Amino acid sequence: MVDVHLRGIVKKFGHTIALRGIDLDVEDGEFVVLLGPSGCGKTTTLRIIAGLEKPTKGKVIFGNRDVTYLPPRERNISMVFQSYAVWPHMKVYDNIAFPLKIKKVPKEEIDRKVKWAAELLQISDLLDRYPHQLSGGQRQRVAVARAIVVEPQVLLMDEPLSNLDALLRVKMRSELKKLQRRIKVTTIYVTHDQVEAMTMGDRIAVMKDGKIMQIGTPTEIYHKPANMFVAGFIGSPQMNFIDVTVSEEADGLSLVSEDFKIKLPPDIAELVKQYTGKTLVMGIRPEHIYPEGFAPSNVKRTVKISGVVDFVEALGSDTIIHLNTGSRIIVVKASGTYHTNIGEKLNVELGLDKIHIFRKDTEEAIL
Repeated sequence: MVDVHLRGIVKKFGHTIALRGIDLDVEDGEFVVLLGPSGCGKTTTLRIIAGLEKPTKGKVIFGNRDVTYLPPRERNISMVFQSYAVWPHMKVYDNIAFPLKIKKVPKEEIDRKVKWAAELLQISDLLDRYPHQLSGGQRQRVAVARAIVVEPQVLLMDEPLSNLDALLRVKMRSELKKLQRRIKVTTIYVTHDQVEAMTMGDRIAVMKDGKIMQIGTPTEIYHKPANMFVAGFIGSPQMNFIDVTVSEEADGLSLVSEDFKIKLPPDIAELVKQYTGKTLVMGIRPEHIYPEGFAPSNVKRTVKISGVVDFVEALGSDTIIHLNTGSRIIVVKASGTYHTNIGEKLNVELGLDKIHIFRKDTEEAIL
């Protein structure tokens, strides 16, 4: 196993800049997820780590070894792609054994390693089948087994679950994470799916426009987003963003919008006092807005706003309410047992201990 370091990685394709100075440290045995929308540069970053692309600028370091210009075969990496990429004319055993045969590993060693990988992926009973006899999930297990059978220093995965159905994706998420913990291989995983990122990653690097916007644990990314992009990308439904003005009043500072006024406690007031008279953006997640009377007992500070129910999504486990306050739509995530109807007037409470405050100009987090 080995740690991976990216230093100032820039990648240009003609006049298009795909990566704009990527710095990333992945510790030995860590599972790091590159998360972001299509076109943000996550797959390009992965391909540069693999040696399939050369950076325009910057370095790729494995441990203390500069591998920036080494071909993939000299990096001791394995890669699992979005497509299963299994050989249709080979049985499962031969698919898994193929990279070992290329390296001219002795037959007895190949047999031992293939059976080891197949047992880890729970496909030992499939070794004599052809890929067309397998389900999508089974074929993806074969691809992963083929990747780990060479015992790579670094395992790279590029959206390996995106072709699977929803239920199988949930199962494979947990199985891949458990597998990674067992074999302790340094893993870098690309996805646009925030649920995959939050459930699988030890840390997440959220990317946008060829830059890493924030790196942190799933808890850090969710509770302390560095900017509005990260705050809006993580969480479903998306965080509510509301323009507010910092107003100085006789009893202290308040955040004032068209729908409410929040008197700020001293700790928050101290953070925003330099923005007095200016417009900021307040963010609050739908799960931190509660129908009146339904706030959890540990939520001590709230502010009430009113509106008319514009739309309801009854999802069983949750009820998503789109509330029209007259100036905007606010999304509320309530318990699945809560019922309301379109057109009803509804009072809701915003949990003040859960609010985020961002600069309007730079979109960077203040709180």
